[in-house]
Amino acid sequence: MELFKSIVAVIGIIATIYFLIKKAETRTVLIGVGLIMSILTLNPMGALDAFAKSMTSGGLIMAICSSMGFAYVMKYTQCDTHLVHLLTKPLSGLKFFLIPIATVITFFINIAIPSAAGCAAAVGATLIPVLKSAGVRPATAGAAILAGTFGSMMSPGSSHSAMISEMSGLTIAQVNLSHAPYNMIAGAIGAVVLTILALVFKDYGEQHRQAYLAEQKESEIKVVEGVNVLYALAPLIPLVILVIGGTSLQQVQGLEWTKMGVPQAMLIGAIYGIIVTRISPVKITEEFFNGMGNSYANVLGIIIAASVFVAGLKSTGAVDAAISFLKESNEFVRWGATIGPFLMGLITGSGDAAAIAFNSAVTPHAVELGYTHVNLGMAAAIAGAIGRTASPIAGVTIVCAGLAMVSPVEMVKRTAPGMILAVLFLALFML
Repeated sequence: MELFKSIVAVIGIIATIYFLIKKAETRTVLIGVGLIMSILTLNPMGALDAFAKSMTSGGLIMAICSSMGFAYVMKYTQCDTHLVHLLTKPLSGLKFFLIPIATVITFFINIAIPSAAGCAAAVGATLIPVLKSAGVRPATAGAAILAGTFGSMMSPGSSHSAMISEMSGLTIAQVNLSHAPYNMIAGAIGAVVLTILALVFKDYGEQHRQAYLAEQKESEIKVVEGVNVLYALAPLIPLVILVIGGTSLQQVQGLEWTKMGVPQAMLIGAIYGIIVTRISPVKITEEFFNGMGNSYANVLGIIIAASVFVAGLKSTGAVDAAISFLKESNEFVRWGATIGPFLMGLITGSGDAAAIAFNSAVTPHAVELGYTHVNLGMAAAIAGAIGRTASPIAGVTIVCAGLAMVSPVEMVKRTAPGMILAVLFLALFML
């Protein structure tokens, strides 16, 4: 039976990759393959329970739906177009250097907004239109945001930092300062490789800018004549609030109120939009909820489908086998700690499970194995996050793909090479 389950897992993974590359409907593929794997391994309820449970993932629903609702309001009021016009002139001079700059901006904002999907939704809603209007191909515009979404490993709220802090006896701040150089170099590798790939794939040029402008005309958006700075500020309001609220700046007198969640910040941004544009609140409310509904169907729908696929993999024993392998890989810890969580992040869309399992079982013995708790534990955590950044079924990938209006597979073709080099850097230099 174990051999049969292993065969089912291998065929399931290969079939999923094949259909996704062939651009089959993503949700259908993930639910279909996940359900078939669960049925063949005599655990159909595992897939159905995962479907039901992921329908109410509170944090994800709040961050993604509210961000998309806000993005719809910005599009309806044309505030996003004003911001694009305001930023395009100074940024267009940067040409293709705008790509790594967007990745670096996302990386540092992700420290303040530690949810990868929430950060991508907030930053992508602003930067992706700017990138596209500057002449960047949509797939690379989305990939530029995606490549910066493992900055959260340096966040004071990171569960991994807290776990390693307890083991090592260091404060969370000391843990983060210790691994920050490696994390930032890994981020820089991702940004540089993405920029090189953009040149190789010819993802930057006037033809992409013209295609974006033509698409904007087709969607019947009126041409903006002159930039209204108050309109242009609207898309930035939630971002500024979240960055201040997520850093020590919120301790400054008068800024304490900025400590809030993504939905609250998005609502404040939408209210600001109503005030400055003087458009009917009824229309704004309709657009906000249209955006929320659309994001549940097209973004959370894929996350729900991905959870069914992962449940199918779990029912074959593939996930548990991979985690057990990591626990027992003491003889080559350097590779087990990095490549293992990376591959789990790549296949399941979340590297947290593998990293936490490894850090619970192996990292307490780090000193005996010749490593520090911080280096071994955080290498596993960062590698898992990097693997997620190269996964077409990760929630954050799907959010970026939705904002850029491209296939998740097209985006990870551009992020994966840089992420592979980044994880090799961690294995060779951090450990």
